[in-house]
Amino acid sequence: MIEIINLCKSFGDHKVLDDLNLTINTGETTVIIGRSGCGKSVLLKHIIGLMKPDSGQVIIDGRDITKVDGKELNGIRMKFGMLFQGAALFDSLSVWENVGFNLLEHTKRSKEKIMSRVVECLGLVGLSGVERLKPAELSGGMRKRVGLARAICMNPEIILYDEPTTGVDPIMGDAINDLIRELHDKLKVTSIAVTHDMTSAYKIADKIAMLYNGRIIAVGKPEEIKHIKDPVVNQFIHGKAEGPITKEN
Repeated sequence: MIEIINLCKSFGDHKVLDDLNLTINTGETTVIIGRSGCGKSVLLKHIIGLMKPDSGQVIIDGRDITKVDGKELNGIRMKFGMLFQGAALFDSLSVWENVGFNLLEHTKRSKEKIMSRVVECLGLVGLSGVERLKPAELSGGMRKRVGLARAICMNPEIILYDEPTTGVDPIMGDAINDLIRELHDKLKVTSIAVTHDMTSAYKIADKIAMLYNGRIIAVGKPEEIKHIKDPVVNQFIHGKAEGPITKEN
């Protein structure tokens, strides 16, 4: 479904993505791991077309989204749902308006039908009776769930997760991991998550890819990544900080 080919992106003299290559198969959950600031969120923004690369391709269903814009790009984006790192809810809107935002903005459905879909999506993430509340009235874990309900509301083919367990306690983080896995199984979507939380990565991933120095340096199933010999990957997944991470290019 998604093929990233020789993707390059620099900000000034800092090269964030350097001839990056990655293939994401339909129906698969791919987790991209790497240190904070290594470019994981930048990669997500390229996949959804929020950033244009300096060079390279991002092919979604056979179409290179780096070459399109306007209505065509917006049409491709409608395939995506996204859970942002901080949930990114609109404080001035109620929960139902947040979850149904894209339906309200981009469709001509009646408010009754939108509300029905919102209630359905909130049910899928284990929330009910919160439709009229404002985000400020919710806990951090509830806000994440509302953000997830919004991400699935348009029946996306692809869901992107940006640090899905950041900002919640370990118990709620585990519940969110379970929810991501459950939604993947129920909705049969293609999922891409970026995280530096290895507990989350192992739990939700079908495939793990490590981003380092602008490139994907290792790809494999969770069990394969756990036993990989690469010293950079080993140092990261075991959380060891003895000396700087180094790797010859």
